[in-house]
Amino acid sequence: MLKFTPSLFNSLLYCSLFLFVFSCRSNENPQLTTEVFRYNEHKNIGSLDPAFSKDLADIWATNQLFNGLVQMDNQLNVQPSISKSWIISDSARVYTFKLRNDVFFHKHELFGKDSTRQVNASDFEYSFNRLKDKAIASPGSWVLNKVKDFSAINDSVFQIKLKQPFPAFLGLLTMKYCSVVPKEIVEHYGNDFRSHPIGTGPFKFKRWEENLKLVFRRNNHYFETDSIGQQLPYLEAVAITFLPDKQSEFLQFAQGNIDFVSGLDGSYKDEILTTDGKLRPNYAKDVKMIRGPYLNTEYLGFFMEAEVNTIQSKKLRKAVNVGFDRDKMMMYLRNGIGIPANGGFIPKGLPGYDETIGFTYQPELAKQLVSEYKDETGNKNPEITLTTTSNYLSFCEFIQRELQKTGLLVNVDVIPPSSLKDAKANGQVDFFRASWIADYPDAENYLSLYYSKNFAPNGPNYTHYKNAQFDKMYEAAYLETDTEKRKALYTKMDSLIMDSAPIVPLFYDEVVRFTRKNVDDLGINATNLLELKSVKKD
Repeated sequence: MLKFTPSLFNSLLYCSLFLFVFSCRSNENPQLTTEVFRYNEHKNIGSLDPAFSKDLADIWATNQLFNGLVQMDNQLNVQPSISKSWIISDSARVYTFKLRNDVFFHKHELFGKDSTRQVNASDFEYSFNRLKDKAIASPGSWVLNKVKDFSAINDSVFQIKLKQPFPAFLGLLTMKYCSVVPKEIVEHYGNDFRSHPIGTGPFKFKRWEENLKLVFRRNNHYFETDSIGQQLPYLEAVAITFLPDKQSEFLQFAQGNIDFVSGLDGSYKDEILTTDGKLRPNYAKDVKMIRGPYLNTEYLGFFMEAEVNTIQSKKLRKAVNVGFDRDKMMMYLRNGIGIPANGGFIPKGLPGYDETIGFTYQPELAKQLVSEYKDETGNKNPEITLTTTSNYLSFCEFIQRELQKTGLLVNVDVIPPSSLKDAKANGQVDFFRASWIADYPDAENYLSLYYSKNFAPNGPNYTHYKNAQFDKMYEAAYLETDTEKRKALYTKMDSLIMDSAPIVPLFYDEVVRFTRKNVDDLGINATNLLELKSVKKD
């Protein structure tokens, strides 16, 4: 194990956290577990308002605090949540949800005498209207683009009418954007609801010192139970810290100060894994590794409206795609974790994926394409700047070295994750590293990044790719109820994208989670959603 002594700061932080948790237990049932699940969020958290749960860091946090009509299990099946049942009618255009009568908001003095109240259908009507409100400017407003109308039929029935059939709609409703929020609390806090969240989830908000720590406490009135009727959650609290880099995070995990690390970072991959992707013996005693498919495509994106000739050149974009060896990259930089992306943008495992439509390593072709560009433009020293974050610097430097052999100079610019996020959304970077994690398990979610009406910052089309044929097929896919025909449309759309090469797919990721041996039932799923309501600590 690593020999690492935590700083006095971290020691005081954790001590104060435990004192805080235990000092708050005077009114709790003494039979409840006093365990705290601890993890670090190196990307930080921007908001605890589910209407702004755009990034995985925010989604993980809001998933502990809020519920929606439905939820997704680890096998990506849609299950009831606040809605106990639903009926789909009118040729799959009308969804009628019957709500539970035992779901209550977390306690708050603004609720009056009882400090809480039951969730009813009008709360969903308010929450959905808020999601659509242009003044709120939620990045999740697009979720309701296919919705014609919604209304509370009565206190326990909520109905949604679609403009057209949409096979992935129930999966879409599992997104945190669609969580229910209480009108009186939201309107009291306004924009500050981001740091004063009141939901219905298994944990309730307790304390947030931004950039330092975030604490959730057990919701003793949570409505879900386990398979034998025991109330969830089992944990007493969730504690989140914000160490800014993955190496520090891993050191805290190795020391036993946090319970869980997600993903494989270059700063510690060789420390914990062998070259064939197995736990090293010195960790096997204390650590568990959970590994499974992940609906995440890691890629490089070109901003298609950039006023830079090298970005506008289709030949150079294709030269980048064929100019480096993805298999070699995965072996040396990821210890074999992940699947080289030789197909399109749709990841392996989703209907529509086709391994034949992408690019393979062809160094001579890359040199030829770069040479043709030089001859056609007279630019004998073409160069592009690739903007990334420190966590992916090793990948970008690998690609930089490989492309240098083709005659294309790649400059690598490293900026903080928050800065890259804003720059991508506002078209301020010409060539950037990015990833797309599925919000719901349907290839349409991936293809939405190339629909022209989804241009960022008002949608997820960060490349500003535009193709009339693609748009027509994308809209047709919504109306296609035949699974095989829709799958064929997805593949054709993905093929169109790859032909224009607005992106460079790197690899289709796998979920890798490392936990302490005393953590049970953490589970794993292909969307990498962190679900803590069923977690136990010995």
